[in-house]
Amino acid sequence: MSALPLLDQHRSVAVPASREQRTWTPEDGPLPSLYLSHGAPPLLEDGEWMRELLDWALALPKPKAILIVSAHWESAPLSVSATAAGTPLVYDFGGFKPVFFTLQYQTPDASALARRVAATMPDSEPLHEHTTRGLDHGAWVPLMVMYPLGDVPVLQLSLPTHDPDRLLELGRRLRPLRAEGVLVIGSGFMTHGLPFLTRQHWLGGGTPPGWSTDFDAWAADALARGDVDTLSRFAKQAPGMPYAHPTAEHYTPLFVTLGAADRPDAPVRSVIDGYFMGLSKRSLQTA
Repeated sequence: MSALPLLDQHRSVAVPASREQRTWTPEDGPLPSLYLSHGAPPLLEDGEWMRELLDWALALPKPKAILIVSAHWESAPLSVSATAAGTPLVYDFGGFKPVFFTLQYQTPDASALARRVAATMPDSEPLHEHTTRGLDHGAWVPLMVMYPLGDVPVLQLSLPTHDPDRLLELGRRLRPLRAEGVLVIGSGFMTHGLPFLTRQHWLGGGTPPGWSTDFDAWAADALARGDVDTLSRFAKQAPGMPYAHPTAEHYTPLFVTLGAADRPDAPVRSVIDGYFMGLSKRSLQTA
């Protein structure tokens, strides 16, 4: 019997659906930019959440390539992961089942995407390649659910700052890639107060804590209004702080997503909502 039966069940549906998925063409116009609440490895034991992510991926044309900024790679100067095909994964977590450390997600060569990303950067901010760094779980966990064939080149971009204005500008530089069939993703978690979860939450039960629901409602309202200024003032103004985000790295990839949109101040559509272990899994799609 498989150690991850729900993942096997998901793949039995996802793999044939992904084989039939239409690939992006220029006639489709620019792809949207996304913000994913990516989940820890136990996402791969949550059948409903995997279905939601797959349905989202299938509702879009299959991208030519994916550029993803994850909460789990905070690094300046701005850097990209290794571009070679079959780049190994980073198992940047602990305390989970041994099977999670054996999972593989091999993707094609992403060097062409790396060259395009480098070309969008000013001379004052050259792009560095970490030739031995693979994809961390903020990238490979959701992507192996959404694109199970591993047939799309994936490149990870580091999170060089938590300053919203600088991240909006980074997203703006990346915006032209969407018109080339590149799916630009910010990967974090809409709330991430791990130190403040109860044992019941860790076991997958219990009512979401008030700091999580309050922050999520605040963010959902601001996103629906396209209120980037309010979203930028999260640290001092959002309800539920600092419990919802004791550190900022799971929230701030949102600003790369918004910056990459045609209009960062346009209303944003929530595609996935609800809670996982008490944390908001709200995930978003821009125009």
